[in-house]
Amino acid sequence: MSHHIVEAHDVHYAYPDGTAGLCGVSFRITHGESVALVGENGAGKSTLLLHMNGYLTAARGKIRIGDYPVSSKTVDAIRRSVGMVFQNPDDQLFMPTVFDDVAFGPLNMGLDPEDVERKVVQALETVGATHLRNRPPYRLSQGEKRAVAIATVLAMSPDILVLDEPTSSLDPAARRRLIALLKTFHHTKIIATHDLDMAADLCERTIVLHQGRVIADGPTMAVFRDEDVLYRSNLEKPLRMQECPVCGSGGGNKDPLRGCR
Repeated sequence: MSHHIVEAHDVHYAYPDGTAGLCGVSFRITHGESVALVGENGAGKSTLLLHMNGYLTAARGKIRIGDYPVSSKTVDAIRRSVGMVFQNPDDQLFMPTVFDDVAFGPLNMGLDPEDVERKVVQALETVGATHLRNRPPYRLSQGEKRAVAIATVLAMSPDILVLDEPTSSLDPAARRRLIALLKTFHHTKIIATHDLDMAADLCERTIVLHQGRVIADGPTMAVFRDEDVLYRSNLEKPLRMQECPVCGSGGGNKDPLRGCR
């Protein structure tokens, strides 16, 4: 299934003020992989994600989605294949009701009203938000907005799901629900995050960006055990890998406080 593949080859990008954003990024993500993209603020994570569906264009190098290089000629097809969930749900929710927001994409694909209704209901059911369909988005909690933003993408039936800091601003219960939801998706998933515990839950592979370059790419737990990579990237081990501050146990327990009980 080549249409599920994401490939970057020597991608360079500079911001309008000349600051380097990406400096030769290369990787290949295959069908069904769940990949975390981690790094400090300003490492280039969001910049890279925005290249994956044509919101930004590389100054040099190529991003390829399946059989298509991302370009002005292919961007419509790319955006049907790559579903992007932005860091701030308010950037995606702009219609009078939740139903209208989730229906916006299918309507613009030219689907008939019955198909639109079916896709909206299915997407809202998937994220557990059918009870919100008639609510105005601005009246939703942050967790509800996040779920609806994901539903707007799922209604487009993407092959690849790209999420930028999906657990940002969520309370612990909403975070757990989101992780459980993402575990049910069989899409190719690319998740930019500072939440390394979530990355360990969802992603078998992690790519580390530092100053616009890939400095590590491998099995998630192996990357998170590399203290030099984490130090260079201003990251800390997931809580499950840290020692308990009370008794010194841990470093592998799922619950870092298990040793104190």
